[in-house]
Order: sequence, then structure tokens, then C-alpha cells
Amino acid sequence: MKFLTFTVSLLLLTSCTKDKAETVLVCPDTISFSTQILPMITDNCTGCHGSNGMYPIITNHSEIAANATKISKSVHGSTTLMPMGGSQLADSLIQQFDCWVKQGKLDN
Repeated sequence: MKFLTFTVSLLLLTSCTKDKAETVLVCPDTISFSTQILPMITDNCTGCHGSNGMYPIITNHSEIAANATKISKSVHGSTTLMPMGGSQLADSLIQQFDCWVKQGKLDN
């Protein structure tokens, strides 16, 4: 009887999974590279990722677009949280970046 109780309990525990709530990205406006994304990168990233930094350079559209997946993982904390040594970016800035990527990384 103990074995049956244990087995049933184990089956119940392993069959219950907690669904991760997916965040739906809502992008009501077109994100502007020149007025929203570039200033965000310049203000928060180019100290280390600029021409005088020791890390890969991300100072223009082609470099930022080419590294968008890495940048996104960094600002979300999926890898080393960036900006290094600083505060995490505001959720609104992260959402702007994610929307820019979702909208096709436009050079606008």
C-alpha cells in the first residue's frame, strides 16, 4: 500500500508542471533607430563597446543590427547582464529594443 501511495504521489507531482507565463510583446508604434535605439546604445553601451572600448564595437546600425540577438540576451540577463557594472536598463528601453528587432531592425 505504501508503494502504491508513493507511486501515485510521484506521478501526480511529475505530471504537474508550472506553465511559464509568456510575455506578449506589444509594439504600438514604429521604433526609430536614430531617435530611440542609437541613443540608448550610445548612452549605455559605447563606453565599453565603442571605438575606445575593449569589447566588440556597436556604434552604428549595421553593427547593432548584426548583434541584436546578443544585445537582447544581455539586457534581459540571459547571459552576462549589461550594462556591466551598471543598473539594468529600464523595462521601457528593453521593450523598445525588442520591438525594434521584432519590426525588422529598421534603419530609420
